[in-house]
Amino acid sequence: MAEKIIILKNASKVEQYKNLLPQIKALVASETDLIANLANVTAVLETAFDFFWVGFYLIKGEELVLGPFQGPVACTRVTFGRGVCGAALKEERTIIVPDVEQFPGHITCNSESKSEIVVPLFRENQIIGVLDIDSDRLNTFDEVDAEYLEKICVTILQFSTFLF
Repeated sequence: MAEKIIILKNASKVEQYKNLLPQIKALVASETDLIANLANVTAVLETAFDFFWVGFYLIKGEELVLGPFQGPVACTRVTFGRGVCGAALKEERTIIVPDVEQFPGHITCNSESKSEIVVPLFRENQIIGVLDIDSDRLNTFDEVDAEYLEKICVTILQFSTFLF
């Protein structure tokens, strides 16, 4: 198990993701529990990028239920189709929102959130949840984030056992 994650100081976003990806792989490869891996990945991403909120929502029944996260208290349940998480689930794709105030149906869990990215978690071609990251700044996320966060999500699920 990786016991320390090396965060590059003054690195570009691409350099930071390239640095983190193999470390995250090593971290999750040594643990099969999905929740433990989701928890550690939220800590890594929040620490490396100082995001306002990083967390996972997992599908339970007909809604998304809050999983491991880093940041302020969050919405506990999200109905399918609602907000950015629900849209990513419905459209089965990553959604980048430069300004959450401009996203129709945005769910405001915290008024300090200004921009957001949501990445679906696919296991055997079925979505089991989403990675949701909020920033307290506008226009934080781009295609670089989408590319690397999608790779991180694939890596997590490659090594984790889905037990619920």
